[in-house]
Amino acid sequence: MTEHAAKTHLDRDHLLLLLREMLRIRRFEERCVELYSATKIRGFLHLYIGEEANAVGVMQALEPADAVVTTYREHGHALARGIAARPLMAEMYGKREGTSRGRGGSMHVFDKATRFYGGNAIVAGGLPLAVGLALVDKLRGEKHATACFFGDGAASEGMFHECLNLAALWKLPVLFICENNRYAMGTALERAQSQIDLAKHAESYAMRAEAVDGMDVVAVEVAARRAAAVVRETGAPYFLENRTYRFRAHSMYDPELYRSKAEVEEWKKKDPIVQLQGWMTSAGFLHPDDLQRIEAAIAAEIDDAVAFAEAGRWEPVEDLCKDVMTPRGAAQNEAAA
Repeated sequence: MTEHAAKTHLDRDHLLLLLREMLRIRRFEERCVELYSATKIRGFLHLYIGEEANAVGVMQALEPADAVVTTYREHGHALARGIAARPLMAEMYGKREGTSRGRGGSMHVFDKATRFYGGNAIVAGGLPLAVGLALVDKLRGEKHATACFFGDGAASEGMFHECLNLAALWKLPVLFICENNRYAMGTALERAQSQIDLAKHAESYAMRAEAVDGMDVVAVEVAARRAAAVVRETGAPYFLENRTYRFRAHSMYDPELYRSKAEVEEWKKKDPIVQLQGWMTSAGFLHPDDLQRIEAAIAAEIDDAVAFAEAGRWEPVEDLCKDVMTPRGAAQNEAAA
């Protein structure tokens, strides 16, 4: 991490921002686990714990006009993109004050203001959306980047190959970010792919690609800034394989029989938060009271978000077909117009 920090001339304020954002994601999701166990949050819940460096690092390279498309493991991306904790938690609760009016829940977070296009529950389902958004930018002559996050499991889908091929063929400004956590939903990468170097898949489509340590937030930021600059300057796609690891199971329903506890504990030694905190301390960037102050502010923010969600409203039953393409929903939409 020292080498990466030297290359980017990081200052104390920026390092504190990186640490704070990763801690916000970690603490938000830890509270979500508690709320899920208390049946306050229902449905599916896929945790990002362990992978925080990827969302936080990449978001530093994006501009407000860029688009972001991600997967159902998107709480971390949403927070790092700038979506407030209040509407995000309300969405987790299924309340009207949520980012998708409570209709999306954990897997379908959407926010127009930050150009955050999901939250997509289908594996590899976000890739064609990203290609489409990038095509719009190209046709309009706008030099934006579309950041598309997905897991290693998506690389086994035909849509992955179709979208990479099309983005390269049409020179579309997509920053593909593969968060390779080695197990997709529950199958080890080497049991699903004959070529486990996923960056080489992108290179086969004549696309610039590289692999980066996804447990090092500074390394991720350096690579993402370099990649985003290329996307904007050339209008062509770029592929980052962020080699990372999730510390929790695929979802709350996952018995996690596909990996050993010893392996998980070994990876926890590479915890991106612990690594950054340790380096900052040794380099003199983290002062004795910094962590306590950051944790207190995050705790207050999350407590406020939970209170906001608890006080939120449920959508009336008579509105459940609104915006849904059924005969009844279409009639309601026409009447509302």
